[in-house]
Amino acid sequence: MANPSSKATVPGSRELQTSSTSPGGAATSTKSDDGANPYEPQVMGFLKRVGMHDPNVENYSSRDFYSNLLCNTLKTHTVRRGHVTCFATVTPAVANYFGGLHGGAVAAIAERVAIATTRTVVGEDKEIFLVDLGMSYLSAAPKDAELIVDGAVVKSGRNITAVSIEFKMKKTGKLLFTSRATFHNSPLAKL
Repeated sequence: MANPSSKATVPGSRELQTSSTSPGGAATSTKSDDGANPYEPQVMGFLKRVGMHDPNVENYSSRDFYSNLLCNTLKTHTVRRGHVTCFATVTPAVANYFGGLHGGAVAAIAERVAIATTRTVVGEDKEIFLVDLGMSYLSAAPKDAELIVDGAVVKSGRNITAVSIEFKMKKTGKLLFTSRATFHNSPLAKL
């Protein structure tokens, strides 16, 4: 194992410090003295090319950025006891490198719809905790595609609620993704 090495710099200069922990370069880091990332312009250019025109770091570290990212993607259609239907659009913000809906965005949407569906049968007097989320990726959803996301309660008992979520193309009805979510229901603590 090789010893870590670093390049000395004069304080205030923008020379890069590099370190390596193995001869093959398995763990390396690159950083300037003032803390700025030298790759920032390239990353910002990439984000702009994929459609994220305001990649301001402060916006993406807020407490509920997760909701802000999905708010333009997911729209509620119908809500009934044990059933929620939403429309989702594959926007550049949630697309992968190939232009389809990113797998992580699919899971995030499935989780949101599952929570909403569970709340139609579990009262506000109980907290719900996601125990399991299983995903099946059957086909890709292309960029700008309109999807129907259906959430339905499969079984709801005293402590457990199971929900099934299906993602289908709005135009053709083709099944793209399925998800299964299990929630534990527990009463709120009274102090």
